[in-house]
Amino acid sequence: MKKILVFCFLSFFISIIAFSQPNCHVYKINGDELKYKACKKAEEKKGLYQFDGRFQAILDQSIAIDSTFDYPYWAKSIAYLKSGDFVTWKKLIDKAVELDPKTHLGYRGWCRYQFFRDYKGAIEDIQALDSLVDYDIGQCQNGVYHLNVAKGLCYKALGQKDKAIEILEHQIQQNIQQDFVGAYDYLHLGVLYFEVGEIDKAIEFLSKQEQSNDLAENQYYLALIYKQKGDMNQFENCIQKAKAHYLNGDKLRDAYSNPMDKIFLEDIEKALH
Repeated sequence: MKKILVFCFLSFFISIIAFSQPNCHVYKINGDELKYKACKKAEEKKGLYQFDGRFQAILDQSIAIDSTFDYPYWAKSIAYLKSGDFVTWKKLIDKAVELDPKTHLGYRGWCRYQFFRDYKGAIEDIQALDSLVDYDIGQCQNGVYHLNVAKGLCYKALGQKDKAIEILEHQIQQNIQQDFVGAYDYLHLGVLYFEVGEIDKAIEFLSKQEQSNDLAENQYYLALIYKQKGDMNQFENCIQKAKAHYLNGDKLRDAYSNPMDKIFLEDIEKALH
């Protein structure tokens, strides 16, 4: 549990660094004086709220200096995403991707999954990034999921559950080799196995989730499995744990949307009664 939480924190921290203000001096060292000036202009937004008109105006000025500088398009897009102006967000993030696909494809793909349920688009972006680089494509913007896990969940949403299982199995093995596992990876894989009727595999991975990061969700799905098997003692044990965890706040969470496989208190109460 501790290792997973530390990993999530580090991944989130790294993802913030990856998308923070670039080092302007790199452009100067490389002889790109125009980008250096555009970058220094963008630095002036520091300390300003994203919805402040001055924040957006500074980034507009940065773009005016060098329209090929990807960073201000991305930085401007965030406020539009948060405010619900998805049309403007899409225009800006598409421009950022056009100018620097390696930096922005993963972010756009994650947003297409998280905010828009554009599963096909998310898969396309993640696969495009993977084809461009010869290194690990890394984590989603929130630091919780590896981009390949997000891709697997997209395939699940599209009804291709066997492919989703294959992708999650492979990525989890990769994670284990690097001595970490995603905070919810075992849960999603266990639920997938439950949904395709491979009950023993479902119990295996939901139990691994219990051992690494016990949540209301893994206990809830275990309860459903044991009820299906006719083991009412185990059902009662798991469903009560699910309720206790839920009330204690130990559950799937995301600041902006409801994650896949998330449950609610009414689901637990319905199973109980």
